[in-house]
Amino acid sequence: MSNHEQAEYIKLIQEHNGIIHKVIGLYVANPEDKRDLHQEVLLQAWKSYKNFKGKSVFSTWLYKVALNTVLTFNKKRKITEDFDKPEQIESTYDSKEDHEVLYQIIRSLGEIDRMLISLHLDGYKNNEIAEITGMTQNHINVKLHRIKGKIVDQFKLINNG
Repeated sequence: MSNHEQAEYIKLIQEHNGIIHKVIGLYVANPEDKRDLHQEVLLQAWKSYKNFKGKSVFSTWLYKVALNTVLTFNKKRKITEDFDKPEQIESTYDSKEDHEVLYQIIRSLGEIDRMLISLHLDGYKNNEIAEITGMTQNHINVKLHRIKGKIVDQFKLINNG
């Protein structure tokens, strides 16, 4: 890889580093695992950067690399079972900001639902989500509609509980 390509890669990673942190934060709780996983995502992105052809925007490509790395990491570490169990959502709504409650609700969703709503909230269009996940766009439409309903129901439960 040329010096120019290396500099471009570093610039793009710095601009989109928040994507890596967000994906990791949705799937891993342990701070040490988060640090290890961040390094692993950077390594995997570096190794596969030569295959990035620009057919999609860099952020979409990086999201896919990060997501695949995180899911593989979880399978290897066998910690997905901890995150597939819905978290107990506290009903002390008064002391939390809406975004904190939303994050907690999203963390309580199953792995696939968590991924889909995270991509949606990050502004990806359904066709881009389909490209990242390998699902059909119609399936994405249906799943997102249901996930949004679950989130609204949880907000109501917490707010009225």
